[in-house]
This record gives sequence, structure tokens and C-alpha cells, in this order.
Amino acid sequence: MNRLREFIPSSADYRSARTYWRKDLLAGVTVGIVALPLALAFGITTGAGAGAGLITAILAGLIAAIFGGSNFQVSGPTGAMTVVLVPIVSKYGVESLIPLGFFAGLLTLLLGLIRAGSIINRVPWPVMEGFTLGIAIVIALQQFPTALATPSIDGGRTVATAWKTIKGALDSGLNYSAIFVVALTLIIKFTYPKIAHRFKFHIPASFMAILISSLIVATFGINVPTVGDLPKAIFHIEKFSLFGLGIYQLLTAVISIALLASIESLLSARVADQMSHIHEAKDRYQPNRELFGQGLASMASSLVGGMPATGAIARTGVNIRSGAKSRLSAIFHAIFLLAVVLILSPIISNIPTTALAGVLLGTSYRMASPANLREILRTTKLDSSILLVTALIVIFVDLIWGIAIGTVLYFIFTKLKRK
Repeated sequence: MNRLREFIPSSADYRSARTYWRKDLLAGVTVGIVALPLALAFGITTGAGAGAGLITAILAGLIAAIFGGSNFQVSGPTGAMTVVLVPIVSKYGVESLIPLGFFAGLLTLLLGLIRAGSIINRVPWPVMEGFTLGIAIVIALQQFPTALATPSIDGGRTVATAWKTIKGALDSGLNYSAIFVVALTLIIKFTYPKIAHRFKFHIPASFMAILISSLIVATFGINVPTVGDLPKAIFHIEKFSLFGLGIYQLLTAVISIALLASIESLLSARVADQMSHIHEAKDRYQPNRELFGQGLASMASSLVGGMPATGAIARTGVNIRSGAKSRLSAIFHAIFLLAVVLILSPIISNIPTTALAGVLLGTSYRMASPANLREILRTTKLDSSILLVTALIVIFVDLIWGIAIGTVLYFIFTKLKRK
């Protein structure tokens, strides 16, 4: 029983909440505003729909905040998970997310129970930087169908699919209205932060980009696709079935999703501790409990119409920069999103999907961080080579293979270098 105690939430998780709950509330609302367009966009990109993205952000975000091992982690749908899920949904249908999300969550939970968190947490930084760069490029490529308002092309690798999408759009004639909305969203997203310091209250750039683009589309009657009606029942119990998945397909997909959820969540939690300048052991994130919480979150989310979730580095960073002091801020973020969906559902349904694609293209650029990339590439040849190899494998082969090969090469060449 003592071994299981570390996975059970306790009053110690909220020891600073009584003093700093107002700061946590403000941080939660701020990160909720950031999470709203991303949840919609990742749900649409995956093929599960905007509603699935919102369910994941709300329910998985809440459960991971309560049961997870980090005091600052914000969880939900992420770009990295989208990269894994897009080909699965394309091949087996959106219904396959129910068993895959449930069993992947169960595997992640079990990894926490057997204390595999410390092992997974040893992925080298050059590999993680290459992983992030590769993911950023893949996310950008996945936005082409939505950005160009053309039908998605099923099957094939991301690069090949993106090329076929562009070629098909050129052959059938470009949708200039969609391209205009994407460009407008990107301009606002990158311009707004330069003038935001003049305002007393901080409003995230992604939210402003979506708001202004949506108003312009509505005012001038620009004909572009929109999010559409959200489900009237936010959470709805799904019928559990394998939906034609064979044992091999089920196992390989479950392992990929669980490994990704574990690696990304632990990376995000590690970054959160560094950003918060945590030095005392009692305040550091607990990797095994984090895996347990993330697994529980994905299991619950998948059974009520959501998707597998992970810790989200960008939203976690916003949470910390907004003054979060405890996990209460991530709980407030989930409650805020639920309130927005229940009250503003008709407004959300009119958001242009092309604007959401623009937000994700901007997010991909920020993830790639060209300035940071140039600095890293000027470091040791080993680190820069591992970064590039990992990124290329993620883009052209598979994201899990990218991490695996990058990690093995890093330790091999590090050992050879010491001899």
C-alpha cells in the first residue's frame, strides 16, 4: 500500500493554493484562452473533429492536473500526438481512437506503476530538440489541406501527402479566400505581441488572431469552411469495440501512442521545473506519478469522445509565465474551457478552420524556433548531428523511430568519444 501512496492525490499538492489561488485563477484563465484555439485545431487536424479536441483539453486536462506528478503541467491534445494519430485515423477511422486511446492510456499508467519514468526521462536533449523540430515541420505540413480548403488525401507519409495536396489544389484552382484568412491570421499572430505591451491586460496572440480573423470573415461574408456545430452533449459515452483493428495493428499503435505520451509529458514536466527554478526535491515533479496521471487522463478522455492526451510544453510554459503557483491553475484552465464551451458554443462553431490552420502554422514556427536552432547547430558536431538525424527520421519515417535511433546513436557516439 505504501508503494501506491505516491500515486494518490494529497493535500500537499495544494499547500500553496490557499495563499496564491488568485494567481492560479488568472494563470488558468490565460492558459485556457491559449488552449481553446489549439484544442479546436488539433481535433480538426486529427480528423476526430473540434469537439474531440475540446473534450480532451477539458477532461484529460482536469484528470492529469489532479493525478499527475507535476505542479505546473497543462495537458491536452498536442501537435506531437496529432502526428501519430493522423495516419491511424486516416487508415482505420476515427472510431479506432476509442480502443487505442484507452489501451495506450492503460499502458502509460502501467509504466508509471512499474516506475519506468526515470528510464524514459533519460532521453538526451539533442534528441528532444530534433524531435521538436521534426514535429514542428510535420504539424505545418499537416495543415495544408485545411489551409488550402481542399479535401484531405488519405494514406502515405506526411511529406508525400502534403505534396499531393498542393498539387491537387493547383490543378483544381487555389482557394484565395482560404489563403487570405491564413495569411491574415499569421500576420496578426506575429504582429500583435509587438504592440501588446501597451495594453494593461495580456491577451494571447493566438486568441486575438482567431478573434479578429473570425470577425473579418463574418463582416465581409468571406466564404471559407468553419468549425461547425459542436456536439450538444460535450461528454458522451462511446461504445467500446476494436472496430476492425487486428492484434498487430492494435499493439503497434498502442505502444507508439503510449511511448509518445510518456516522453512528451516527462519532457514538458522537466522543462516546467526548470522554468520555475525548482531546486528542492519535495517540489520537483514525480515522473512515475506523472505517467500514472497521463494514462488515467487518456483512458477517460477516449471513452467519452476525446483523444489520447499528453503534457503540452507550450501551454505549460504559458501557465508558468502567467504566474501559476500550484496545480490548481491547470484545474482552473479545464473549468474555464468547459464554461466557454457551454456558454459560447454557437460562436465557436463559426470560427473559420483556415484561421485555426494559420494558428498552427504560427505555432509550428515558434516550436521550430529558428534562432534557437541556429544556436544549437553551432554547438558540438555530435549534438547538432544527432539533432538533424532525429528530425529527418521524424519527418520522413516515424516519430518513435526518430527518438529511438537518435537516442541509440547519441549514447554510442558519446561512448566512442570518451575512449
